[in-house]
Amino acid sequence: MAVAESPGLGNVPDVPTSIPPLSRRRVPPPVTRTATSLFVVGAVAVAGLVGAGGGTAAPVAHLAHASAPAAVLSAAATVTIDGTQYPNPLRLLDGGAVTDVAQWEGTRRAELLAAFRENVYGQPLPRPTRQTADVQSTEVGDVLRKKVTIGITGPEGTGSFTLRLFVPKGQTPRGTFLMIDHRGSVSDDPGQSSDYAPVSTITRAGYAFAQIDAEQIAPDDSGIYRSKMINLFYPSGSDLPDDAGRAIAAWAWGASRAMDYLQTDKDIDPSKIAVIGHSRSGKAALWAGAQDPRFAAVISNNSGSTGAKLARRGDGGVGAETVSRVNSSFPHWFPQTYKDYGDKVDELPVDQHELMGLVAPRTLVVASATDDSNADPEGEFLAYEAATGIYDLYGLGDNGLGTTGWKPAADTAFRGPAMSYHLRSGGHGLKAADWNIYLKGDLFSRSAQR
Repeated sequence: MAVAESPGLGNVPDVPTSIPPLSRRRVPPPVTRTATSLFVVGAVAVAGLVGAGGGTAAPVAHLAHASAPAAVLSAAATVTIDGTQYPNPLRLLDGGAVTDVAQWEGTRRAELLAAFRENVYGQPLPRPTRQTADVQSTEVGDVLRKKVTIGITGPEGTGSFTLRLFVPKGQTPRGTFLMIDHRGSVSDDPGQSSDYAPVSTITRAGYAFAQIDAEQIAPDDSGIYRSKMINLFYPSGSDLPDDAGRAIAAWAWGASRAMDYLQTDKDIDPSKIAVIGHSRSGKAALWAGAQDPRFAAVISNNSGSTGAKLARRGDGGVGAETVSRVNSSFPHWFPQTYKDYGDKVDELPVDQHELMGLVAPRTLVVASATDDSNADPEGEFLAYEAATGIYDLYGLGDNGLGTTGWKPAADTAFRGPAMSYHLRSGGHGLKAADWNIYLKGDLFSRSAQR
């Protein structure tokens, strides 16, 4: 039976502009602040998040907490990762050093979001004028299947896309995985199973699985990518602004609109929802999770360039996809402002270790593959390591790697309390081995603490 659920959804905040302080969900442990710790912070800020040269990444230096007059603390503009200079995520635009959660959440987080929107992913689509959800629920064996039509109205028209949700019956799921699916490979059958989307395996493990089809939000085609959602907000006969988000940003926005509904569904726990994406959808999942703090966990699977991979690495010496190549091959993914950096990535004001840091203190999961040279697994690994300094502000600086540098052992889950990394054997793909790590990773254990 279809149930209209329009009341309230149109008033859900769009998230991009005003983000509630994350510290309301988790209070960092008290720390002792001394003049000595002030000196340590200054030293780390100058040295940066250090990685050893020669292809072997050293563990990221963790930042100490300190208290001192703001004028005394300053931070270097760059940090060193594997011998290359990168933007310092803990440097405020005024040159000051970020030394605690209040500075991160009150100032620096917003500065980084603004920089990524202006220069990399583009400005997000605005909040819909009206948003509705029409739900069709069917019991199929041990699974409650829901097919939710999410209606979106913007100033230029009305459209919709489908959210599929599969919930194990008789229990509150241990968590929900929301997949941004650019392959369109998830059907209505709760018994389906594949390496990419093992729905029945997920529900048998006690989790719910949700999916949105990226093609219904922004078709992955440079000629028609605007035709579904983007043209509901921009006149179809006019060019988009140079800094307006394109397909990747629209997919991330679609995940947040799906999240609007999932927050209202009584059959799942709204505090335990992870956004997951593979490859191009992994880029969108990271961007969605960076912007929307309602996601308890963010999973990037083999996301490569403008996902988990550091932009300044270029092709990483392995022929990986670069900023120039990704914009040339897929001109509809990112805004014109990002294309301007194709041959001058060193001038980018941000890099992907900072994107990962925007997920803190929520759970960040990064997966690479040994033979996925196009995604530059070492570049993904180095960005993951370099994001640790931001998690350290919350007392969550254990990224699970210990003293392990590149290349870590394959097919091993390296887990800390809020960060997880693994390097799967084989090539580009979302495989059963990846899902095995996600399902056994206890990714939602900290959700209730935030």
